[in-house]
Amino acid sequence: MSEERGLFIYGIVPSDVEPTPDASGVGDPPGEVTVVRHGRVAALVSEVPLETALGRPADLTAYQELLDGTAAVAPVLPVRFGTVVTGPDAVADLLDAHGDRFASALDELEGHVQYVVHGRYEESALIQSVLDDNTAAADLADQVRGQPEETTREQRIRLGEIISQAVELRREAENRDLLDTLGPLATSALARPPSNELDAVNAAFLVEADREDDFVDALEEFAEQRRGLIHMRLLGPLAPYDFVSAHQLAG
Repeated sequence: MSEERGLFIYGIVPSDVEPTPDASGVGDPPGEVTVVRHGRVAALVSEVPLETALGRPADLTAYQELLDGTAAVAPVLPVRFGTVVTGPDAVADLLDAHGDRFASALDELEGHVQYVVHGRYEESALIQSVLDDNTAAADLADQVRGQPEETTREQRIRLGEIISQAVELRREAENRDLLDTLGPLATSALARPPSNELDAVNAAFLVEADREDDFVDALEEFAEQRRGLIHMRLLGPLAPYDFVSAHQLAG
């Protein structure tokens, strides 16, 4: 009995896009990436067994690498990871039903890529900065320093609360500063939720290709002003994952 197979959909692209010969998809072994076209738009797909669960780190990596590589040369609407349909006819029906909306969104994304700016506080520098700015916190730190935890439990809890509140306020301020600084150099920008309690900034930006250098230069200056306090990372160029939610499909 042959294994039932379906099509994993990676993203929606203009109909003239061709996958590179070495493009590989999800699964083990990786599926060959092909295109299903309908009018002005097309879908990047690969065959997968319908009974096989997809979700290995290697699968997510393959999904992201294909979309990010595509975004470097053509606009792409990422489809939610794990979206599988029964075959080419189901893909064609999807493209037929939403083709105009997809085409309009692709036109808007032409010449754009996404960047993610993520910054995390250096913990010791952050705590020292909070103590320098907050007399109550500094007093509590003096009270617990060198003392047994069991006898200073209440002070330690209160100190932790003060530091946590300070980090939250600073995070809000840093994200505002980041968006104010880089937002004018991007077509669109949005704050992302923190991924860690020590996160200082986390935001996504949709940037035109001809403004990438200015964007990176402005970020470097922003990071330099916070050197020693915040470790900054720039991720990209990426597919516009954060800017196509209205066009993503249910699995």
